[in-house]
Order: sequence, then C-alpha cells, then structure tokens
Amino acid sequence: MADLRNNFVGIKSPNPFWLASAPPTDKAYNVERAFKAGWGGVVWKTLGEEGPPVVNVNGPRYGAIWGADRRLLGLNNIELITDRDLHTNLREMKQVKMNWPDRALIASIMVPCEEEAWKAILPLVEETGADGIELNFGCPHGMSERGMGSAVGQVPEYIEMVVRWCKQYTRMPVITKLTPNITDVRRPARAAKAGGTDAVSLINTINSIVSVDLDNFAPNPTVGGKGSHGGYCGPAVKPIALNMVAEIARDPETYGLPISGIGGITTWRDAAEFLVLGAGNVQVCTAAMTYGFKIVQEMITGLSDWMDEKGHRSLEDITGRAVPNVTDWQYLNLNYIAKAKIDQDACIKCGRCYIACEDTSHQAITNFVDGARHFEVMDEECVGCNLCVSVCPVENCITMEQLPAGALDKRTGRVVDPNYANWTTHPNNPMARQAAE
Repeated sequence: MADLRNNFVGIKSPNPFWLASAPPTDKAYNVERAFKAGWGGVVWKTLGEEGPPVVNVNGPRYGAIWGADRRLLGLNNIELITDRDLHTNLREMKQVKMNWPDRALIASIMVPCEEEAWKAILPLVEETGADGIELNFGCPHGMSERGMGSAVGQVPEYIEMVVRWCKQYTRMPVITKLTPNITDVRRPARAAKAGGTDAVSLINTINSIVSVDLDNFAPNPTVGGKGSHGGYCGPAVKPIALNMVAEIARDPETYGLPISGIGGITTWRDAAEFLVLGAGNVQVCTAAMTYGFKIVQEMITGLSDWMDEKGHRSLEDITGRAVPNVTDWQYLNLNYIAKAKIDQDACIKCGRCYIACEDTSHQAITNFVDGARHFEVMDEECVGCNLCVSVCPVENCITMEQLPAGALDKRTGRVVDPNYANWTTHPNNPMARQAAE
C-alpha cells in the first residue's frame, strides 16, 4: 500500500490533505471533527492582532456559480478573518494540538504591516505548540482595504520584509500564502524566498463579483441592497491555481521552494495533479464546505489506489514529476501532427462536434454522408485542435491520433517530419530570421 505520510518543511502529518484557513477551521469543534474524519492537518482560520476582533457582516456571505446540474462550481465569499477573540482561538489551538499530536496544525496570521505587530503575536502563537505559521498575504477584500492581505501580497518588497520579521522572531516554519490577484506570481514567490520563507502556499481567492441580482441591481451576495467584490474559490479556479503552482515550481529562481497547493481541489485526482506539478501537499476548503469533512476519505483512498496501481510507493515518487514537461509555447514541437477520429459505434449522432467545428473552427467534420446523418472527420481539413473532443458528451468517442513520421498530412500535402522543431527556429519567426541574418 502506498505510503501517504507527509513531511512538509519538517511538519509531519499522516496524509497530504490539509484543510485551508477558512470557515471550516474557525474553532476547535470544527477542527476536532475534521481530524476524526481523517484530515492530515489544518490551517486555523486567520488570526488577527489583540484587541477588538474584526466585524463580519451578519447577512449573506457567499455568492455561487453552479453547473447545469446545480453542482457547485465556484464560491465568492465576503467573510473576513476570524471574528473570535485572539486568546479564545489560541487556547483552543493549544488544546487541539495536545489532543491530536500526530496532526499538523498551522496558524494563519494577518496583522498590520508593522514589525511590532508581528513581533507581538508570534510568541503567542508559538506557545500553542502550533507546527508552523502561514502568512495571509492573499485575502482580496475587507482586510486589503486596511493595508493587509492582498495589499501586502501585491508588493514583493513588503512580502520580503514581513517574512524576514517572522523568521527573526519565531522558530516555527514560515509558509507564505500568495495572492493570485497579481500579474506574475513568480515575483512575490521570489520575494518570499529572498526573505527566508520555508515554503509558499497558493492560491488564495481571486477577486470577483460572481453575479448580479437583476431585481435589485446589486452584486451577490446582497447585504441590505448592496454588494461587494469578494474572494472566488472552488473547482472553477483550479486551472488558474495549477498554472501558478507550475510557474513557481519551474522558475529557476524559486525551483525547489516547497509549495502547498490550494485551489479547487475536490477529488484525489485534483490533488494528484497539484502534487505532480510540484506541490508538497494540498489544502482544501470549498469541497469540504460543499460535501462535508468525510470527503477526505475518498481523497485518501483514491490517491492511495492510484499510486498502488501505478507502482508509486510514496509521495516523493510523484511530487514534481510533471514539472519537466511544462514548457513555454515557443518550445512546443511544431512537427507533432494529430488528427481527430470519431468512434462510429460510440457516436450518438448529437452533432455537437459538427456544429462546433463548422461554426467556429475548420469545417473538418461531415454531418451527412450519402443522405444519412453521419459525423466523420475530414483529414484534409482537420488541424488537430481537439475542440470536437472537448464538446463531445460521450467520453472517448472522439480521440486524437498522432500521425507517424513519414505519413502524409492530407491538409498540408507534406510528409510528417520526424525531427523536433519549434517556433524559435521557424522561418516565419522574425526573430529567427534576424538571428540567421
């Protein structure tokens, strides 16, 4: 059986599945239930400084995006950090860690961007026995207007400065949580590394308005007739998160920096994709809020079964395995030629492939042959874009098949070249022409 034990920057947990800092980790009651269900660790809902707690709205806090079957695809939330007293949280964290010494307990922290504020809170957190801290530089609403959250995460110099403070004033491992609300996520990651962070976690939520109530003309969720931008999360953000994780994992300046992957993880497969793209573990929120804490059991079983099937003995066997295969567009092989093929036995003759190709692509699929409804790819028109595969409702009905070297590409009339070639040397590339001259 695959070994799912996780050691992330020295923080040990029985599996790589942690609950992210969010409503599910706001109090001991939730965290105890999560650990009983099987979660390997939690990042406690973000703590603020001593004094009056932050004030959350007392009405709707979530807006939602659903699929056609009412399946939740994305949540927008306008909730802030914990609105419970700091010392109440600290007492509960200490007790939970005593009760569950084998589970990872991380304290998420957000205080003003002042050295004394960080210096004051770190010893209090350290006294709980927490395994590490996560610096919340990602929250895009409410706190950012106060100079915290993403207001810090969008300024690399501030990130480096705060990380240095934390490394100076605590023995605990420091995980820097990055905001996706930035042009190039590599820059804040580099800054965190320069400050001495032990790891980064990403992504935090994406700034968003998910919908507008067309009766009162206000964004959802609507509070007293008004709405605000919030943080977007859930399955819909997974592609963005995967890309940002991969960008950091393959950047020469941050290569090897431990990453905790976050963003739309709902199944074991989602988790595996983050792991092979360089994440050392994963954090989950929306899936737990949608399906409950026991969803982790399916994640654990699924990941373990897949690893057993593929012969992977431990997480180290798969972590980062896909990173070498992530490249820039200009290095993709232009001599790789593929054509779509439709399995006539599996085809239900819905015509979605035809209309997508006919209206929006390359007119490469028939809809009638000899007067009968029939969908077939015309190789002489097919560019191999695979749009038909994407819109087909029948899994594996349409597949992409590579043309072997030496075969004739009917569309171009040229024989497939076995040699690798990319845009950097293509004769149509003006930069390539300049270099040749």
